[in-house]
Amino acid sequence: MPPLVKICGLSTPETVDAAIRLGATHIGLVHYEPSPRHVDLKTAAALRQRAGGRVKVALLLVNASQQVTGEALSAVRPDIVQFHGNETPQWLAAVKRLVPAEVWKAVGLKDAGTLERIRQFEGAADRILFDAPAAALPGGTGTRFDWSLLKGHRHTIDWGVAGGLTPANVAQAIAETGAPLVDVSSGVESAPGVKDMDKVAAFLKAVGRC
Repeated sequence: MPPLVKICGLSTPETVDAAIRLGATHIGLVHYEPSPRHVDLKTAAALRQRAGGRVKVALLLVNASQQVTGEALSAVRPDIVQFHGNETPQWLAAVKRLVPAEVWKAVGLKDAGTLERIRQFEGAADRILFDAPAAALPGGTGTRFDWSLLKGHRHTIDWGVAGGLTPANVAQAIAETGAPLVDVSSGVESAPGVKDMDKVAAFLKAVGRC
């Protein structure tokens, strides 16, 4: 089976429908105001409902307060809550106990030491997303990390690869890392926050999903 594919940063009903039709297994909704892909909770809830159980829906949060996190999860009721900031294993574990959703944690992979440090998320995160090291914005920057860091690594938590993936390089990323899931956002856009569905189709084709 080809890897799972998450198309992140969707913001319109049309792009949600198209991503699902083209073969995505997951979609991501970003609730983080500094991001060009930000959607308010009303919009996120409507898009989550539109997905209608056809794919898994992730809600991305960045260093959100307890109140904001609670309001967001209550309003959207995602299948997955994806934390993309400096959230601690203790915070993830608390959320995991309280909500009926998978908990994912994005981690900037800069060296082998990072692979050791993520062990602290065992039991707290259902999946680790390896991304490029932190930049001005957490995620969606189009920057990739050194995939060779994952070669031969024995993972103890389900995982996936994000950061700088495009239709042109995703097959290589999968070949080099063995990723069971790939996550793309800016790599399938014509401008920040504007999804190009031809690029989405090409990405999914490169993965073997359409």
